[in-house]
Amino acid sequence: MIELRENMDEITQLRLRKAIQNGLPLTQQPYLTLARELGLTEAQVMQTINDWQDDGLIKRFGLVVKHHNLGYKANAMVVWDIPNDKVDEVGELLSLCDAVTLCYQRPRQLPEWNYNLFSMIHGQDRDTVLQQLADIVEQNGLTGFKRDVLFSYKLFKQCGGQYVQPGCTEQLPKGLSL
Repeated sequence: MIELRENMDEITQLRLRKAIQNGLPLTQQPYLTLARELGLTEAQVMQTINDWQDDGLIKRFGLVVKHHNLGYKANAMVVWDIPNDKVDEVGELLSLCDAVTLCYQRPRQLPEWNYNLFSMIHGQDRDTVLQQLADIVEQNGLTGFKRDVLFSYKLFKQCGGQYVQPGCTEQLPKGLSL
């Protein structure tokens, strides 16, 4: 159970969760904008979001970049078969590469799936992505590691976390809305 924040009632917390689930306002000071809309201080908004992250209500808080709209038409998930004792080291190397936008480890699914490290590279076309990968492999000494490149063929809707579910307003006192 997520505890109530000091000086913030449950309705206000619901309103804040609903406000951030579709993204922050595109203003120079998005936390201040939210604060003004909700009758809070900027510090209250920022501290509450931090607390929700600490409590696990918000697992990730970051940007959703719609790369396709920016001209990046080729998207590749590079899957790597890295020895378990080297996966942290290689993952760190990959995460430092400018071309890598996402890097994470997952358990192998043997015997069908030997890969345990996943990295995402976006480019304007496939040749660009493959060249970026070749540069990464060469510059980081990764030639000895098995990998495959999986290009995407379909765009799926990208959205952030949903913190206020439809229908949650049924329990609000009459006359109150989010």
